[in-house]
Amino acid sequence: MAGETNEDVKAMSFEQALEALERIVDDLERGDVPLDQSIRIYERGEALKAHCDRLLKAAEDKVEKIRLSRDGKPVGIEPLDAD
Repeated sequence: MAGETNEDVKAMSFEQALEALERIVDDLERGDVPLDQSIRIYERGEALKAHCDRLLKAAEDKVEKIRLSRDGKPVGIEPLDAD
């Protein structure tokens, strides 16, 4: 993890970010990480969590825009921007 910045988080897929976040949680739960490194990886975890939240929100927005027919079957999607 040394030398990593949080800038690379923006390019990660949801799955990659979640996996990295799980590794951070495991490291912190073990309790054998020096304090200065714990702070760095905690901050990275915050960036990963925020990225996952943004990706989930975008996915939710897309799902909400799926149109259903009268019988409840998907018939298409609406653009996210109504203009």
